[in-house]
Amino acid sequence: MATRIEHDSMGELQVPANALYQAQTQRALNNFTFSPLTLPRPFIQAMLQIKKAAAAANSELGMLDGAIAAAIIQAAEQQLAATDMQHYPLDVFQTGSGTSSNMNVNEVLATLASKQLGQPVHPNDHVNAGQSSNDVIPTAIQLSSALAIHNQLIPALRHIQAALVLKSQQVGAIVKTGRTHLMDAMPVRFEQVLGGWQSQLAHAEQLLQQQLPSLQQLALGGTAVGTGVNTHPQFAANVAHKLSQDTGLKLSASADFFFNISSQDLAVACSGALKTLAVALLKISNDLRWMNSGPLAGLAEIALPALQPGSSIMPGKVNPVIPEAVAMLCAQVIGNDSTITVAGQSGNFELNVMLPVIGYNLLQSIELLSNGCLALADKAISGFKLNEANIAQSLDKNPILVTALNSIIGYEQAAAIAKQAYQQQRPVLDVALEQTNLSQQQLQDLLNPAKLTGKH
Repeated sequence: MATRIEHDSMGELQVPANALYQAQTQRALNNFTFSPLTLPRPFIQAMLQIKKAAAAANSELGMLDGAIAAAIIQAAEQQLAATDMQHYPLDVFQTGSGTSSNMNVNEVLATLASKQLGQPVHPNDHVNAGQSSNDVIPTAIQLSSALAIHNQLIPALRHIQAALVLKSQQVGAIVKTGRTHLMDAMPVRFEQVLGGWQSQLAHAEQLLQQQLPSLQQLALGGTAVGTGVNTHPQFAANVAHKLSQDTGLKLSASADFFFNISSQDLAVACSGALKTLAVALLKISNDLRWMNSGPLAGLAEIALPALQPGSSIMPGKVNPVIPEAVAMLCAQVIGNDSTITVAGQSGNFELNVMLPVIGYNLLQSIELLSNGCLALADKAISGFKLNEANIAQSLDKNPILVTALNSIIGYEQAAAIAKQAYQQQRPVLDVALEQTNLSQQQLQDLLNPAKLTGKH
């Protein structure tokens, strides 16, 4: 591989000739070889937006030569338009402040700006002017997460809720056997089941919406420890204003840079909301799997869309692949939350030192949940069919219907009727007609499953 010589404060180093990064990135590549995981594109793009806004603010505030600032801005815009991830190759598991990734972006932009301007643009003195890795990386975590939640996850959540509303309109009046402890219980309508799922998702959306105002108060301007050393007093507000214009979010400088830099409590809270959504999607996925189970020896209340062969050895087998996949991604999100929780505890004095892994896991969770919502809506919920014959058969013989007679004949006699109906595999109504003085019309009215589901 052809190389060129670059240098930094530690001396000279060989770098691939076609690489846009420089010496500090190469040192990090040499040192951090733990995994193939790299910080995701949305995180890098957030850093590029930060560098662009910082250059513009520094120019306006007289802290950076206008021509150099313009070259940095042009380089950032070029990378935002076509983010080539081969130039951002660093392992997530690196220095805990993310300094290596901050310098990676600084060096890429310095290389491009130098070529465009025809004179040296320095990654530290110019691209990183008024900044520190210690405020850039927390800002990138907050900005990339807020953008992903606002632009990706919230729309996906609303999409799946709309799918549930539509499905409820189609099948909501059908009554099925309710279940508690996985055992037969009082009947419910499909609109109640689907409505319960939708309420779970609406609650999760509310939790996520509550995270955005805090995430949108940025660390940038606090520099190394929160004091704002080497930064113009108006820099933080100016950058936040420019980022707001570029992203459409209502961003501002944090009221306390020490909070944003020394802790990652915002990320922990955000991850908690993401975990809540994962738990909701896991419950919905498992309910779909149970209702789809069979087709002969299971519940077989619904038939999910047949998407692909389910077995390499059993011909004709079809599995609930989308709910299974969504259940797995929910497990990953719950695991990510544990990682973020541990990482959030690593705010030693004035700096959290697990920033890259926090950013990686937050963005992965948001992406997985966004994709999971869309897949569950479009490839499971929207297309499932009801097996009405199976639903009606189990409902008619459900001994728990006798609960409706408790106030008339008492719990013990009702229990005896339920047991006899179950043992003889007969409808509760027939046994109750034999064992009580109630007329058939009274029993039909009292044991009507639809009436037992409450008001429409």
